[in-house]
Amino acid sequence: MTFLSLGLCEPLLRALDALGYATPTPIQLQAIPAVLAGNDVMAAAQTGTGKTAGFTLPLLQRLAAGSKLKGNYVRALILTPTRELAMQVADSVASYGQFLPLKSTVVYGGVKINPQMMKLRGGVDILIATPGRLIDLQRQNAVQLNRVETLVLDEADRMLDLGFSDEIGKILALLPQKRQNLLFSATFSDEIRSLTAGVLTRPVKIEVSPRNTAANTVKQLVYEVDNSTKVALLSNLIRSQDWQQVLIFTRTKKRADAVAQKLAVDGIATAVIHGDKSQRERSRALGCFKGNRVRVLVATDVAARGIDINELPYVVNFDLPKIAGDYIHRIGRTGRAGCAGQGISLVCSAEVALLSAVESLIGQLLPRKVIAGFEPQQPVPASVLRTLSVKKIKKPKKAKTPQQELDNKLSQSQQRSSGKELSTKSAGRGAPSKKRPTSKPSRGNGNDGSSGRSGRRR
Repeated sequence: MTFLSLGLCEPLLRALDALGYATPTPIQLQAIPAVLAGNDVMAAAQTGTGKTAGFTLPLLQRLAAGSKLKGNYVRALILTPTRELAMQVADSVASYGQFLPLKSTVVYGGVKINPQMMKLRGGVDILIATPGRLIDLQRQNAVQLNRVETLVLDEADRMLDLGFSDEIGKILALLPQKRQNLLFSATFSDEIRSLTAGVLTRPVKIEVSPRNTAANTVKQLVYEVDNSTKVALLSNLIRSQDWQQVLIFTRTKKRADAVAQKLAVDGIATAVIHGDKSQRERSRALGCFKGNRVRVLVATDVAARGIDINELPYVVNFDLPKIAGDYIHRIGRTGRAGCAGQGISLVCSAEVALLSAVESLIGQLLPRKVIAGFEPQQPVPASVLRTLSVKKIKKPKKAKTPQQELDNKLSQSQQRSSGKELSTKSAGRGAPSKKRPTSKPSRGNGNDGSSGRSGRRR
């Protein structure tokens, strides 16, 4: 299959040819025709499999074939969870649509809002936005969303993880009821399925890879090490094995800065990207890393999605993530588009529970390795794959024969008769019972308040 066979127009094919793309990925093969047909789409695929092109290419074609609007309009809205991902998607839209007469822009927080407001004047065909900044712009009447033709929720699971559910709800309320909805995500959680139930209409469901798995092009490995010697081991691996482009993930911003400083002391050119860095600093660090001007980029999970680097060979989990699913997103930065990569984790004894959670999520035990000179003084216990508990199912009762049914009914009848007899005897011993009328009056008939039995002589 080729992009031409998918029905894409000539300007898009020309752009793909200029970018060197010849063969669609599995997610693109299924998503592009579905989006072109105007269907709602609910698609899941591993990171690095071409999801962005899967919705961007057909979206550009549909917009190019439609009619232009006048005023402060937005024809297509793409929501992303992070600034980095928003910029990446904006770059893809610009690259794929370079030969089409369409206008696009990107907005996100952490930078001045006025320049973004200026870019929205006169309307745009495609707006890529993070939820918080979009709401800020809407409150200042800088953007109108009541004419959106297509809504794209990119990395929707991550948006929910980051707590954007309220913002998404507010944005949905501003959109027209009649529109096309596209949801693309690395995984489908229960929360995502609940969200889609209220947003998508009879969606085409696409899932081209197993849930919670890494690409088979990523070689995964665990190095056992003490926490105190992690940086020394990392520095040794980078220098001794001549790693040239390494993306390192730490759990905290403070730890990211500390790791970067120690690697720099060892003569390894390093940049840092995390939430305390300004957008300009983050963009500069990412640019230096992509341009091979620094050897290492140390990041927190703010960069787990949205960093798209061609042929990135190494991703290192300096700290294992607290949320096991973030492991998939981290190592998904390597092994993209069929290229080989390595996902390496430095694990100390205190992280065994986190490692078990990761291995339970991906359904496999990761190979372990110890480097001479960095043997952990505190042994790293073996992790255990957690399995779901299975409820015991009651065996169905065997069907009774006609004779057994008859015996059962007779038994129940005898039990009822026995119960009535017992009830009658109990009534005689306890509460007074009614007397049958007799023809002869008896003494002490109870008219004076006494019972008939008490009036008789014994």
